[in-house]
Amino acid sequence: MDTKVLYAIAITVATVSGGYYYFSGKSQKLDIESGRNMTYAAQGIQLTQTDEQGNLHIRAKIDRLEQDMQRKTSHLQHLDASLYQQGKVDATFSAQQGNGFNDNEKIVLSGDVVARKFGPQGQLDFRTDELTGYPKLRQIETNHQVVVQSPQAEFISQGLKANLNEGQYEFFNIRGKYAPSS
Repeated sequence: MDTKVLYAIAITVATVSGGYYYFSGKSQKLDIESGRNMTYAAQGIQLTQTDEQGNLHIRAKIDRLEQDMQRKTSHLQHLDASLYQQGKVDATFSAQQGNGFNDNEKIVLSGDVVARKFGPQGQLDFRTDELTGYPKLRQIETNHQVVVQSPQAEFISQGLKANLNEGQYEFFNIRGKYAPSS
């Protein structure tokens, strides 16, 4: 066989194979699969999120974010977040770091954690070294020591469970001072 014939056959086979590969969608499937295995990182994040009606829901500032798309986890550094209800700041959270799980359905904040809830009786501050939050449910909890400060009281609790929607708080082994307003 002549080399020209071999060359023509090789080009034909390569063209048919490439066309089949391209038009069968396998090239796109490979791109999608490689995107799922990626880890993304960003710095200096300013986040604003609205609810289904277009009302402000969350505003956050994060120094650094790393997100693993395959494991659906994220790692946050220096987080400051505000939750809104009816156009007003309802609660704020700050922490040195945070870890999100299952597309941030659960977030564990750690390192100088401060959670602040605003209400008709004033603000209620929670200070701890670790706090677990469920943003969609608007619930927080910890089994670590929590320093609680309000206009009427200051106390230490060995744990906390709170439902921010209903304003219900559960504290454990409380020690502190209570001074009701006159």
